[in-house]
Amino acid sequence: MGISKEFFIQMKHSLAIVFMLASGIALSAAAQTPSASAAPAGPTKIAVIAFQTAVGQTNEFQRNFADLQKKYEPKKTQLKSMADEIDGLQKQLQAQGDKLSDAERASRAKVIDDKQKSAQRLAEDARNDLQGEMQEIYNAVAGKVFDTLSKYAQQQGYTLVVDGSGSQQQAPVVLYASPSTDITKAVIDAYNVSSGVPAPPPQPAASAPKPAAPKPAAAH
Repeated sequence: MGISKEFFIQMKHSLAIVFMLASGIALSAAAQTPSASAAPAGPTKIAVIAFQTAVGQTNEFQRNFADLQKKYEPKKTQLKSMADEIDGLQKQLQAQGDKLSDAERASRAKVIDDKQKSAQRLAEDARNDLQGEMQEIYNAVAGKVFDTLSKYAQQQGYTLVVDGSGSQQQAPVVLYASPSTDITKAVIDAYNVSSGVPAPPPQPAASAPKPAAPKPAAAH
C-alpha cells in the first residue's frame, strides 16, 4: 500500500525514513545473488518538485488566496483605525502631559493601555484565524496537487519524486538537481488544466502568497 497523500502533505519529514528504508532495501538486494527467475530491475528515473511552490502557484490557490485577502480587508481596516486612534491619544498625552493633574494623566494612560490591549487581542485573533484558514486552503489544494503529481509521475515513468522545497526542518534536502529533473511547472500546468480554474488577475508582488509548510499532525 502506498503512502497516502494526507501523510505526505502533513508529514513530509517522514520521507527521510522512506529514503533510509529504500537505501537499506537497495543495499540488501545488491548483496544478494540474483536468482535466475528474478526480473531485471528497470532504470531509476528520479524527479524533483518544489511541492509547496507548486501548490502556491496553482490558479486555484491563487484565487482562493485572493478571496481570503478580501475577506480580511474589513478586519485590517478596523485594526488600522484602532492604531491611528491610539497614536493620536498618545500624542495628545505627550503634548498635554505637563498641564494635566496626576490623576488625569494616569486616567488617560489607562485608556491608552486598555485600547492597546484590545487592539492586540483583536490582531492576535485575526492572525490566528487567518493562519487557520490559510492552512485549510493549502491542505485542500495540496491534496489534489498530490493526486496530479502521482498521475504525472506514473505517466512519465518516474520511480521516485523528491520534494525539493528546501525547508531545513524537512528531509531530504536536495543539494543539486539538474533543471531537466524539475517537474514543478509541469505539475502546476497539469493541475491547472484538470482543475479548470482560470489564471487570476495579476497581483502586486507584495501580496503574492507564500504558503507555510503544513503543521505536523498524526497520520491517520
